[in-house]
Amino acid sequence: MLLYALPFLSAFIGWITNFLAIKMLFNPREEKSILGLKIQGIFPKRQKQFAEKLGLLVAEELLSLDDIQEKISSESNQEIMLATVNEKMDHFLDVKLKEQIPMMAMLLGKDTKTKIKATLVQEFREALPEILKKVNENIQKDLDVQQLVTDKVANFSVEKLEDILYAIMQKEFRFIEILGAVLGFIIGCFQVLLIKLGVS
Repeated sequence: MLLYALPFLSAFIGWITNFLAIKMLFNPREEKSILGLKIQGIFPKRQKQFAEKLGLLVAEELLSLDDIQEKISSESNQEIMLATVNEKMDHFLDVKLKEQIPMMAMLLGKDTKTKIKATLVQEFREALPEILKKVNENIQKDLDVQQLVTDKVANFSVEKLEDILYAIMQKEFRFIEILGAVLGFIIGCFQVLLIKLGVS
């Protein structure tokens, strides 16, 4: 009777082995000494190297400075900037000017306000490429995507890193656990078959 329990025992061993292997990706979070062996979870131990590799990957393959600059300078973003300037000019001429310089607001007719606004908006439109160029130069100087990602990931708490990876790979981790149980069960069945054949 105990012989036929062997596949189930093997399945349990296969499952628990894979379950513990997954847990040991993150635990123990701090290095511990057990029987003279120093043990620490793979991700906590290699977090710095993981952060550096991820930073390099993001900077080279996923998000370069050129991508950021191209997006900032895109035609759609320029239109948004111009529309915002237009809106702000309307607010200034119709509201702010009356509050700050009432006499001037009284002297300015609607046509004059329209001309002032059109002139200032046109000046901004013409200056926009130069403004964007300076913004992009400043980004180039100050923003290091690789270092930014590396620092962020390196400073994650291990708990947060574990939560992120579990959120992404929960199904895969569960599949690995189940696969361990299935393979264990199959191996157990083979063992039972071999024992039975040996007895025969």
